[in-house]
Amino acid sequence: MPVEAILSASPYLKRQLERYPDWQAFCVTSQPYADGELFQKVADEIRNIPDHNSLLRVVRQIRHRETVRIAWRDLSGMAETAETIRTTSDLADALTDAVLHWCYAELTAKHGIPRSHEGEAQQLVILGMGKLGGRELNFSSDIDLIFAFPEKGDTDGKRPLDNQSFFVRLGQRLIGTLGQTTADGFGYRVDMRLRPFGEVGALVLSFDAMEHYYETHGREWERYALIKARVMAGDRQRGAELMERLRPFIYRRYLDYGAVEQLRDMKAMINREAERRGKFNDVKLGTGGIREIEFTAQVFQLMRGGRIPELRERNLLKTLDVLLAQQLLTDAEYDILRSAYLFLRRTENRLQMWNDEQTHSLPGKPEQQASLAATMGFGGWGRFHAELNRYQQAVADIFQRIFTLETRETQPMPEHPAIQELLHSRLYNTLTDTGRSRLNRLLPALLDACHAVAEPEQALERSLKVVQKIAPRSGYIAMLADHPDALDQFVRLVSDSLWITSQLTQHPILLDQLLDSRQLYTLLNREELGTELRLELERIDEGDTEQVMERLRQFKQAQVLRVAAADITDVLPLMKVSDQLTWIAEAVLEESQRHVWETMTAQTGVPMYKEDDGSLREAGFAIIGYGKLGGLELGYGSDLDIIFLHDSHGQMQQTNGNKVLENPVFYARFAQKIIHTLSTFTPAGRLYETDMRLRPSGSSGLLVSSLAAFRQYQENKAWVWEHQALLRTRAITGTESLRTAFAQIRYDILCRERDQAELRREVTAMRQKMWDALGSKDPAIFSLKKDPGGITDIEFMVQFLILAHAHKYPELIRWSDNIRQLDSLRQAGILTAGQAETLADIYRTLRDRIHALSLQEQQAKVPAEQFARERNYVRQAWQVLVEGSQ
Repeated sequence: MPVEAILSASPYLKRQLERYPDWQAFCVTSQPYADGELFQKVADEIRNIPDHNSLLRVVRQIRHRETVRIAWRDLSGMAETAETIRTTSDLADALTDAVLHWCYAELTAKHGIPRSHEGEAQQLVILGMGKLGGRELNFSSDIDLIFAFPEKGDTDGKRPLDNQSFFVRLGQRLIGTLGQTTADGFGYRVDMRLRPFGEVGALVLSFDAMEHYYETHGREWERYALIKARVMAGDRQRGAELMERLRPFIYRRYLDYGAVEQLRDMKAMINREAERRGKFNDVKLGTGGIREIEFTAQVFQLMRGGRIPELRERNLLKTLDVLLAQQLLTDAEYDILRSAYLFLRRTENRLQMWNDEQTHSLPGKPEQQASLAATMGFGGWGRFHAELNRYQQAVADIFQRIFTLETRETQPMPEHPAIQELLHSRLYNTLTDTGRSRLNRLLPALLDACHAVAEPEQALERSLKVVQKIAPRSGYIAMLADHPDALDQFVRLVSDSLWITSQLTQHPILLDQLLDSRQLYTLLNREELGTELRLELERIDEGDTEQVMERLRQFKQAQVLRVAAADITDVLPLMKVSDQLTWIAEAVLEESQRHVWETMTAQTGVPMYKEDDGSLREAGFAIIGYGKLGGLELGYGSDLDIIFLHDSHGQMQQTNGNKVLENPVFYARFAQKIIHTLSTFTPAGRLYETDMRLRPSGSSGLLVSSLAAFRQYQENKAWVWEHQALLRTRAITGTESLRTAFAQIRYDILCRERDQAELRREVTAMRQKMWDALGSKDPAIFSLKKDPGGITDIEFMVQFLILAHAHKYPELIRWSDNIRQLDSLRQAGILTAGQAETLADIYRTLRDRIHALSLQEQQAKVPAEQFARERNYVRQAWQVLVEGSQ
């Protein structure tokens, strides 16, 4: 762009270059600043200034010189918008920090250095707010600041002050130095109204006082403001500590759906103010303007930043990148918001470069309109304005979708007795005005959604159970009210499953799963589950065991809910349901073991042992799954039957860390901590109930066995029923060598030749004991698992046949699940194709019914007349295949 065009676009730039002609060459030859370069340059210029008057003059000269450079590079096309707003922010950082240190030195010379009661030197911490915090400051902008200092105490000089008084004086001095108008103009207009208690609050607070304020008095709009807060000057190390202390106020640990409504209310207030002031042509506050882009990004930050640390980003463009990566924005939405933001910010800066004024309104004078259009690359005002309108409309459409601002007629409150009972309940009267408003908005839509399912009254009864539970945390009510698709999913699922109703009542955080039906019904495979859980745990401090336990539970509950949703809508067949539930348990076991291992070995080192040849080796550890876990047949609410093994042997069996433990002691504690992680009740419930009774010697045996001890027990002491149980085992975790060693033990034990008559006596005797002890005593009831003709009979048949024939057909023990074991017996010719297929079909049918009953929180029992044909077939097969009768 020619020099004349650049100067015509900014009378401010023209005035400054007339005053300082040599600055033009400085601008023309300039290059982008490297990170930290401008900061250091300003610090060097200000550090040795002799007096305050000189400081005022130099600060203003630096500010004008650098803003002229910024404007020149922007208007000439030498700099992209991202560079312009970043450099503008860096200039504010540099001047603020340099002036702070100059004033600090001046005050400490008079009063001494402020120190904590323990004698530690103190410095001011300055938080940059708003666009300054995001390093995206306007060309001519106020700077919003908050001042804090670490700890109370006193200065150590001859004229001491308490730290509060010292830092108040320092803050006042800083504000005056930056903001006072002199013959050279001003540095920055400093706005302190975002501080605790606003204009009536203390100018500076200690960290403790800041934390107390936000915990006790903090308002929702302050959470929004603090998203952008950045330590931009002063003691950055202590500032990081302050931000960490404020993080729980800004970002909730749960998904905060109330943020949508709170930001919507803020935007409505802004709209009313814009209308009052006639700011319809405001590129910042108007419809489809910069503020709507900011709100669109920040609502996701407030909602989800507590659980997704990547969203705790201050810069808007970077936040949009994260939202795209997290699939919270579509590719199209991301492209629109990003390009619109850059266009609007470039427009805003060009408006402010005109006369170094903080304005966001489009010009009314033809001269300035033509200049703005030209600097934006358009042939005339009409073309520019059309493009601006296109961007604003696209932004407004996205904003409206996310904030559900479409006009809706207020529905009358239904006269339904259940709803009226809720409206006249004590619970309703204890809600805040906001909570009642949200509930009033939800209830008519809820009743409509219930009328759309097969059993409306049951759906409403179950829905209201959840609603009453979540009503005090009205953000969840807002989520259901504002997302019709999520409400429909919610009603559909609770109508079909009492178990899902209970899960949502106990763990409202699961409601988040309902927002995206594609995600709800798209299940992860085993590898994806492990990756997803690992990413979840990487987002928290893994040294915080309480947090890890909570996140493990939340992950498990969310994934099981997705399985249940797919199950009751027939998206998944039975075998896939069990696969999914088993994979979830495997992922949880794997990460639980890894977490406990890392926390323990950080103190004790890893367990080692010395081989006979003198080599030192690391001992391994494995979790072995039995029963439904081992057989990939977990159901909803299944326990985990597990045992723990290690391969430590030889000499010097001890850990290699500072806190040395003998390996048996280490492994006992290790196993106890894993069980604690799995089975302890926390606010998020319990992961799994664990059953360790299948370990060698049962409840009286060691919690963790060595491989050698396990082999010896299985060879010499185990009962037949324990060998039956061994058929349903597999290694869930462990090193490859340990898994191989366990597989060899399993093979050697199960493939032994057995006396078939003795085997038959043992198996039938054990089954009779189970019928007597666990079977239904009511002839009108059929226990699907435990009664004659049920699931356990099929399992015992299969186990008997494999133990009887595995010495001839070792391939029979390859699988640990009942269905593939039946097929192995068919392939070996021990069962006919008809027998194997029929028994497998019955097994699947009965398990399918058990899953369905579990989802209604019912026991695995049905009237005796149900499944009579299947039951008779199993009993006849038992007589033929186990008892040997024809």
